[in-house]
Amino acid sequence: MNEISLKEFFVLPKNSYELIDIRDQGLILYGSIPGASHISLEELEDGNCGKIKDIPKEKKLIFYCQIGRRSKELGSLACLAGKECFSLEGGYVGYVMSSMRSSFEQEKRKQKAEESIRNRFHEKLFSPFAKACKTYQLISEGDHIGVCISGGKDSMLMAKLFQEIHRHRKVRFDLTFLVMDPGYNQKNRALIEGNARVLGIPVTIFESRIFDVVDKIEKNPCYVCARMRRGYLYNKAKELGCNKIALGHHYDDVTETILMGMIYGGQIQTMMPKLHSIHFEGMELIRPLYLIRERDICAWRDYNDLHFLQCACHFTDTCTTCHEDGTTSSKRLEVKRLISELKRDNPFIEANIFKSVENVNLDTVIAYKKNGVRHSFLEEY
Repeated sequence: MNEISLKEFFVLPKNSYELIDIRDQGLILYGSIPGASHISLEELEDGNCGKIKDIPKEKKLIFYCQIGRRSKELGSLACLAGKECFSLEGGYVGYVMSSMRSSFEQEKRKQKAEESIRNRFHEKLFSPFAKACKTYQLISEGDHIGVCISGGKDSMLMAKLFQEIHRHRKVRFDLTFLVMDPGYNQKNRALIEGNARVLGIPVTIFESRIFDVVDKIEKNPCYVCARMRRGYLYNKAKELGCNKIALGHHYDDVTETILMGMIYGGQIQTMMPKLHSIHFEGMELIRPLYLIRERDICAWRDYNDLHFLQCACHFTDTCTTCHEDGTTSSKRLEVKRLISELKRDNPFIEANIFKSVENVNLDTVIAYKKNGVRHSFLEEY
């Protein structure tokens, strides 16, 4: 399939083409090009895609994926026969990078992002961030926190919220904004660096070859990837004098993890707001976005016209699976949809799932684990 450059794309009349996003739903949740429709690869490969048939013949079809690789491979599909088709050069990441503006514009966008946290989104973002830090005692006097930035919306917002709470100076602590490059392609790394400049986040980038290692693993590669990432982050943070690392998991991650543990793991567990490291003495992991809803993070992102990286495995470019529990993107999306459906009848469903692990009645539990040791209710019956 022929490519169309971004320069050519930007000058095309809007009514002369149909822009089609072929990425999976997990990536689309993190942002898409305005005006794009979504047709999955599965639908296109089916050969009977009604969505394609409904597009007027005189319109060009411009397809894009994450980095412009998969969309170039669509030319042989039967459903596209007779159509004028193009692959957008650089894909979604290329589009986002092209929108990075001058240093003057970057300063304006930084100010807007910070002002929106202090005003428009103060109640939805900064207040629950500060509440989580206080409720779970996440920040202490003299801390040096390694704020781990993956390049996604959650970790980028977390960095800005840390800058804001640090500005208040109620507690003295230091921050280092850590970005690990596990083997990103050049475009994805440039996107992270570009967003850090736009938002005024002074990142410290270090490299590893995790993607090369994980590429050779057949069973649970995403679980292995997540655990290796964590280890590298702990090690680098400790090397730089940090005593804590902060990860960007939010309220929805917590509720989904609880439900997934029951449905897929046959266990009741949660994502803790803070943990002592087992392998790195004196280090802790904290999750200060613990009480922040994902919809509010998305609203902040969209209000500020920001476009972030999701996952960027160099061998799949659509992977959305870097969760420490090893669950796949499809499973998380399935649980998201399930919660959404349940919410139609019970608007408190998410709060009830979240609170369920705070209200465990051990008198009605058949068995439980403590420090890795299994206990039965029969021990005290």
